[in-house]
Amino acid sequence: MPAALLDLILPPRCAGCGAPGAVACPSCTTGLLREPAPRPPDPPPAGLPDCWSATAYDGAARRMILAHKERGRTALVPALAASVSACVAAWAAGGEAERELWLVPVPSARAASRRRGHDPVRSLATAAARELCRRGRPAVLAPLLRQGRRVADQAGLGSAERAVNLSGAFEVVPGAAARLLPSGRRPGAVAVVLVDDVVTTGTTLAEAARALRATGTEPAVAVTIAATRRRRRIGEYHRE
Repeated sequence: MPAALLDLILPPRCAGCGAPGAVACPSCTTGLLREPAPRPPDPPPAGLPDCWSATAYDGAARRMILAHKERGRTALVPALAASVSACVAAWAAGGEAERELWLVPVPSARAASRRRGHDPVRSLATAAARELCRRGRPAVLAPLLRQGRRVADQAGLGSAERAVNLSGAFEVVPGAAARLLPSGRRPGAVAVVLVDDVVTTGTTLAEAARALRATGTEPAVAVTIAATRRRRRIGEYHRE
């Protein structure tokens, strides 16, 4: 039975810690907002925009993201999207008060969306845009990107392998930006925010940024819920 349906039938338990009472308990929800800040990968791939995350990809945050993404617990969307919107708001407070925010979800592979039964990043970006509007920050979902070709599953790939796998993978949906712009509004009047759930090596976000730049759209920032920690091995780095 799908996890989303079980959440409706059974007494809910927190996806982060297992405590009864809610799919996201107050403590784990607070953890998702641990500290919105720049958390770029090290080293960052070429072309990666300024990269912010709300927390580290560990503990309850990791369990909640995986429960939503891989196990279909869509009831977690409000809590996870609040993390995205808080991170966007923290970044925008540094000087983006005048521009409308366009939240551009990194596109999921079609096969992955079919297997999961939903598009987790688009759901997060949609809910985060609504939350920002409730906070008085003009924001819209801007689905500008799509997959231009099939890619392999990224799990287990290193940074170099991810770069090869994703090279040229994304493209801009023709006419998508023009349809979102009100009459007379210039593209420079908006701040384009790339949204993903987790940043690991930064390769996915860098490829998304490349696709936008190819049509003259410059992303202002990339925002995720969480960032993986980097751990040193002998003679090399790897992402956890």
